[in-house]
Amino acid sequence: MVTAIKQFGIVGKDGKIELHAPELAEGTAIEVILLIESQDETEYLLSTKANRDRLLAAIANVESGENLVSFSAEEWHEKYHI
Repeated sequence: MVTAIKQFGIVGKDGKIELHAPELAEGTAIEVILLIESQDETEYLLSTKANRDRLLAAIANVESGENLVSFSAEEWHEKYHI
């Protein structure tokens, strides 16, 4: 017989994952299957305070026209064309 226990969690530092199942006896053999929720690029960029702050600062720079790097297609071609 197979019993399922569903838990949600967050991967911790260094990829550490902790499960808490006091209903299982010590030494019980288990199989763990991880289902990872997909995360799009925007969710990733907003997932931490540091990432969110950097993204919002970049957006503010674009909106204000400050701290931008610009070049023409010809300049790009001259420098990076292989």
